[in-house]
Amino acid sequence: MLREGYTVEYLYERVAYLKGLAEGLEIEDKSKEGKLLLHIIDALEDFADAITDLNEEQEELNEYIDFMDEDLADVEEEVFGEFDDEFEDNFEDDDIDYVEVECPYCKEVVYLDTELVTDDNKFECPNCQRLITCECDCE
Repeated sequence: MLREGYTVEYLYERVAYLKGLAEGLEIEDKSKEGKLLLHIIDALEDFADAITDLNEEQEELNEYIDFMDEDLADVEEEVFGEFDDEFEDNFEDDDIDYVEVECPYCKEVVYLDTELVTDDNKFECPNCQRLITCECDCE
């Protein structure tokens, strides 16, 4: 996406202006500087073309994702049915004992089920797989 307020048409207008300016100044590709400026203008036009192509592809991908999202919602409804509020009411967070531990190696905050902690208060970090010691009373 382009910065707010800018459109692909705006880019094409700017490139056309630069081409007109180069023609008005009678810049030709006979000099080294003229060659450079004309190639820069051509490159800018190529960039505008590439951005146009990317925008079109992005719009197609967004449409495709929207269709996939709708299809997935249909599948979820077919498989799981309507979401049951009773399920949420029956699930108690109090049934799970966990502790919050920050891994000293990867600094990831881990919510650890106390049943996974060994007798020596050590467990494997699920993020970096390093053995760390839990400074908690998990018994």
